[in-house]
Amino acid sequence: MEFHSPVTELPVADMPASPTLDSTPEASQPPLNIHNVALSLLAGTAAIVLMRYMKDVLIPLALATLLFYALDPLVDWLQRWRVPRALGAALALSIAAGGVTGITYILQSEAAEVADRLPAGARKLRETIRPAKTSAGALAKVDEAAKELQKPDAPPTKDVVRVQVEEPPIEVGEYLWSGSMSALSLANQGVMLFFLTYFMLLTDDLFKRKLVEFVGPTLAKKRITVQILDDIAGRIQQFLMIQIVTSGIVALATGIALWLLGLEGAAFWGLMAGVFNSIPYYGPLLVTGALATVAFLQFGTFSMMAAVAGVALLITSLEGFLLTPTLMGKAAEMNRVAIFAGLLFWTWMWGIAGLLLAVPLMMAIKVVCDRVEDLQPVGRFLGD
Repeated sequence: MEFHSPVTELPVADMPASPTLDSTPEASQPPLNIHNVALSLLAGTAAIVLMRYMKDVLIPLALATLLFYALDPLVDWLQRWRVPRALGAALALSIAAGGVTGITYILQSEAAEVADRLPAGARKLRETIRPAKTSAGALAKVDEAAKELQKPDAPPTKDVVRVQVEEPPIEVGEYLWSGSMSALSLANQGVMLFFLTYFMLLTDDLFKRKLVEFVGPTLAKKRITVQILDDIAGRIQQFLMIQIVTSGIVALATGIALWLLGLEGAAFWGLMAGVFNSIPYYGPLLVTGALATVAFLQFGTFSMMAAVAGVALLITSLEGFLLTPTLMGKAAEMNRVAIFAGLLFWTWMWGIAGLLLAVPLMMAIKVVCDRVEDLQPVGRFLGD
C-alpha cells in the first residue's frame, strides 16, 4: 500500500519567494563609498580655497557677467533696430557708466553736506546726554580730578630734569601717495571691468556655443547645458531688472517720506536707502540705524528718532515682504535660510563684493543643481 503525503507540491514558479535580506529597500541602495565622499570633500575644499585665493580675478569676472546679463537685452533690442552690435554695446555701457557716475556725484555732494552738519549735531547730542548735576557724584569727582591733572606743572627744581616729547611729523607725501595709488588701482579695475563687459556683449553667444561643444558629443548633454544657461540668464536678468525697479521705488518713497518729516538731506538718505536695498537683510538695517542716529542729532527727541527709523523700516519691509516676492515669481524660489547662509559664505569669501554678488550666485547654483540629476538634492535643499 502506498501512502501519499498531504502536502501539495507547487510548481517552482508559483511558490512565494521567501523574504531575504537582499529584497529589502535598504539593501537595494548602493553602499556608501567612503573613497568617493572623501574625494568630493577634498575637491570642494580645494575649490573654496582657489576661489578665495583668486578673488582678484574672479570678482571682476563675476561683476562683468552680471553687467552682461543686465545690458544684453538692451543691446539685443538695439541690434534688432539695425544698430551694429559694437555700437550698441558701447552705448549701453556708456548709459550704465553715466548713471553710476551721476549717482556717485550726487551721493558725494549730499554726503559732504551731511558731514558739515555733524559738528552741530554732536554738540546737541553732548548737551542732551550731559548730566544735570555736575557738583556731586562719581562723575563730578572724576571731572575734578581731570581738571587738576590739566593744571600747569609747578616750576621745576634744580634736581628735576624736564623732558619734552615731540610727536613725529606727519608724512603728508606718504598719505598722498597711498591715496593716489588706491585711486589709480580703483580706476584700473573700473577700466578692466568696462572692457571685459564690452567684449562679452560683443561676442554674445560665443562662449555659450563653445561650452555646449565642450560638454560632450551626446545631444542630451548639449540640450541640458543649453537649458541651464538659458535658465540662469533668464533668472538673473529678471532678478536684476526687478532689483533696479524696487530699489528706485524704495529710494523715491523713502526720500519723500523723510522730506515730509523734515529731515535734512532727505534726497541723500533716499538714495542711500535705494542703493543699500540691493543687499538683503543687512542693507535696510544699516540705513535704518543711520537714519535713527541722524534724526536724533537733528531733532534731539526720541519720538522723532523712532518716527524716522520706523518709516524707513516700514518702507523696506513692505518692499521686501510684498512687492519683491510678487514680482520675482520663479526667480525667488529659494528659502530665506539658504539666502542668509549664502550671504554669510560669499561675504566671508569676497567681502563687500561677495555681499553684492551673493544672491545672483546662489540663483545660478540652484539652477545648476535643479538640472543635474546628482545635484538635485542640493537644489531641493535650497528651494523654497
